Amino acid sequence: MRFTKDHEWVELDGDVATIGITAYAAEQLGDVVFVEVPEAGKTVKAGDGFAVVESVKAASDVYAPVSGEVVEGNAALSDAPETVNAAPEGTGWFAKVKVADKAEVEALMDRAQYEAYLATL
Repeated sequence: MRFTKDHEWVELDGDVATIGITAYAAEQLGDVVFVEVPEAGKTVKAGDGFAVVESVKAASDVYAPVSGEVVEGNAALSDAPETVNAAPEGTGWFAKVKVADKAEVEALMDRAQYEAYLATL
């Protein structure tokens, strides 16, 4: 699993990356009440907003940590947005993206680097 400074995570399986928000991000948001995920076929560029998460505290864009084509959005989050709080780094994932350049994934922080980054916040 790799991480961004915007608190997204990426889990690569072959050339498909599963993307979600970290436990830290979910905790900061509070109770998630709405999630909008991208539809399959959408092309995303690293750094662009590609999903929206709303909580009782705030609405936030979720930024694509890698470039590629969305192959699946997690439609289950429409009916159960609280899954993002319950399992942010598991079943609360947002989208699966066919990665255009695996080097983008490798450039992200590993868990130890991410935890060190969190310690500076």
